[in-house]
Amino acid sequence: MQASATHPLTFTARGRLVTFSRPAVMGILNVTDDSFYDGGRHNNDTALLEHARWLLTQGTDIIDVGAASSRPGSAMPPADVEQQHLCHAVTLLRREHPDVLISVDTCRATVAQAAIDAGADIINDIGGGDLDGNMFATAAALQVPYILMHGAAAHFDASLLPSTPRDAEALVEELTQFFSSCLDQLYTLGAKDVWLDPGFGFGKSLAENHLLLRHLDALIRLFDEPMLVGLSRKRMVYQPLGLTPDDALDGTTALNAIAIDRGASILRVHDPRPAQQAIHLLATQL
Repeated sequence: MQASATHPLTFTARGRLVTFSRPAVMGILNVTDDSFYDGGRHNNDTALLEHARWLLTQGTDIIDVGAASSRPGSAMPPADVEQQHLCHAVTLLRREHPDVLISVDTCRATVAQAAIDAGADIINDIGGGDLDGNMFATAAALQVPYILMHGAAAHFDASLLPSTPRDAEALVEELTQFFSSCLDQLYTLGAKDVWLDPGFGFGKSLAENHLLLRHLDALIRLFDEPMLVGLSRKRMVYQPLGLTPDDALDGTTALNAIAIDRGASILRVHDPRPAQQAIHLLATQL
């Protein structure tokens, strides 16, 4: 493998400048009952805080909290329920860990606003603006880092999937057009610190996910924004190996190493330590 340049990750969080000289690790903390891997494990205060401590001791740089599952077939909770659970989790984390960087995984603008008010630092929008037309304006007004993900519309509405498989060129072109259009809108509104997420596992077939990873560096070279990659224990890891999400850590680490080599700036993971080890070992090869 030939290492690609990683875009620097520098942003402002609650008035302080944050800079990572190497790819950052975002640790997943779900407070839902039905997430595909860890649903129901952290939906009480004690378990939530214990898992947050574990994530930090394992090398997490950013804790990403979600209160609505995007698992295929899952139903979105009512907005007020998601907001209550997410803000409660953020409040607990901020009280226990005053300096930790907190991202909130939500596609609803009102929920994102409330979570930032509760103490979160970053909006991680798996909807990419497609699931809530107010999200771009909200992120811009809040002046916080905003993660823009591709693929949500087709993920939640299969009728939007293309009728024929996309090759690598078509995939890169589709993502390029999506990101370019959204970035124009976000920057026109005054947004800052936008990060991109190609949306592995969202609106893409198994083969398309692997094609996208193989050509991730081509996409990254087209943009100045940092790229977040979320592969952790997903179907593109465990299905080719004939495994389940519970058995997919080794495969996740292998694909995370490829993503780093291709130029990813942030890895979103369930298991921070193997991700940090991959980052460290790849850095020694540069």
